[in-house]
Amino acid sequence: MTTTSQESGNEQSTEGHLSFRPGPGDRQPAAYARRRRSFEVAIAFVAPISFFALWQIASTSGWLDERFFPAPTTVWSTAVELVRTGELQESLAISTRRALIGLAFGVVSGCAMGILLGLSPLWRAALEPFLSACYTVPKLALLPLLLLIFGIGEAPKIVLIAITVFFFVWIATMEAVMSMPESYREAGRSLGAGPWQAMRHIVIPAILPQIFVSIRLSAGVSILVIVGAEFVQGGDGIGYLIWHSWSLLRAEAMYVGIVAVALLGFVLGEVVKWVGRLLMPWAPRDAGRAVM
Repeated sequence: MTTTSQESGNEQSTEGHLSFRPGPGDRQPAAYARRRRSFEVAIAFVAPISFFALWQIASTSGWLDERFFPAPTTVWSTAVELVRTGELQESLAISTRRALIGLAFGVVSGCAMGILLGLSPLWRAALEPFLSACYTVPKLALLPLLLLIFGIGEAPKIVLIAITVFFFVWIATMEAVMSMPESYREAGRSLGAGPWQAMRHIVIPAILPQIFVSIRLSAGVSILVIVGAEFVQGGDGIGYLIWHSWSLLRAEAMYVGIVAVALLGFVLGEVVKWVGRLLMPWAPRDAGRAVM
């Protein structure tokens, strides 16, 4: 019977004895990790390069109507022009500021509510049904109400993002607290830890990985929400740039905005992962990874 593992080596049974053959990951772990990382980075570029290459071929060959599907080279030329005029940077900066402010408010309030409901069965019984019902309401449907309350300006968009992010972080934090092994708290009590010491040294480190999963998801959702809000109400931002380009039948500028939104969401997700690695050195390297 033979069991093979490329990273850990081979185990072979010979005359009743097990022998171990080290694999590449055992002989040179650092070099193997670098090669594996380089390979992962390389294959990550295969899908987008293939997609844009096929798009370019289809557009230049006439298989796609260039009025609606301009070639990537045309989109790139438009992007360069928007960067030269500063329109793209200004739109991205405005939307990013709104998304980050709303994300911060949503994360803080969601964590606080999640910890409260996770630790207190009484508060959970009182508030969880109501919050669960509110969670199902489409958040963009709240924008007209927020416009009535706060008026036209920055506040309705930021509050809308904060509300959306709140529910993602609240659910993840509450579930993380509730699923934390009771032995963690018992160990703290046996060592004489008070409530605040237990919160700082036991509860928060235990739930932090799950919180960062929800923050990474929320970072992407905050971009979706602000773009949708800028479609409906706004005279600036990347969402307005996309919508205004569509109204003027400037498909190439519209595609620039769409690609910029995708890149912005990717960058925010990577920043959250990087911050998670800094704050959680004890956690696995992929802590905070989530499907976006």
